[in-house]
Amino acid sequence: MFVVSLNYKVPLTEIDRLQAAHVEWLKACYAEGIFVASGPKRPRTGGIIIAQCARDVLDARLAADPFAKADAADYDVTEFTARMTTAALDPIRES
Repeated sequence: MFVVSLNYKVPLTEIDRLQAAHVEWLKACYAEGIFVASGPKRPRTGGIIIAQCARDVLDARLAADPFAKADAADYDVTEFTARMTTAALDPIRES
């Protein structure tokens, strides 16, 4: 499992211009079963994505993000093992 931290490199006006395409990209990644959760940081300096897939699959999807294509965000990826979860997240727990 991975935690992806996006950090914006451009003004929010540019992020807002790319937002609709980014949301469509997110929806496609959810439909593929790759993303578990996502949302903006507070304050709005980037976002967080929780992903469950192989690293090469994640890297390919991140490269396809409209923010990445426009060089509007940096991505910091941290891999971890979700050994403990709430009952609602039991399906993604790893042994």
